[in-house]
Formats: sequence, structure tokens, C-alpha cells
Amino acid sequence: MELPKFILGDNTDFPNAIFVIHTEFPRFIINLENDEVEWLEEFDAQDQKELETETESLITEATAFYDREVGRYENE
Repeated sequence: MELPKFILGDNTDFPNAIFVIHTEFPRFIINLENDEVEWLEEFDAQDQKELETETESLITEATAFYDREVGRYENE
């Protein structure tokens, strides 16, 4: 199965949370309510350096994805 790069997530146990799931390496879930990130990978020292340089860009992409998706619902 081919997955999109980002997926929106929702859960009634967290009514104010808006989750964006990043399905490519490094996989993570971000809660846009508080910008908390849960990494779904384990990182070694080499990965850690790469992660530090990519994290800001990936979070920006996740936020842009959410804004795009919400915009599409509002335009329906």
C-alpha cells in the first residue's frame, strides 16, 4: 500500500488536538495544538545530526499540509 507523506489524525479523547502523521523517514506525529512531536523511529548519532537539520523543515511542511487540507474543506 502506498501512503501519502502526511495524514491528518483525530481522536475524541484529545478534543483540542490536531495530529499530523509523517509517514516517511523520519516518521513522527506532531500535535499542532502544542507542537509536541512524537518520533516513531529510534536514532543513532548519525541520524541525530540529520534529524536536527531536517526537523524545522518537516514541521513547517506538516503545518502547511494541515493548512492546505483545512482550506480544501472550507472551500467545499
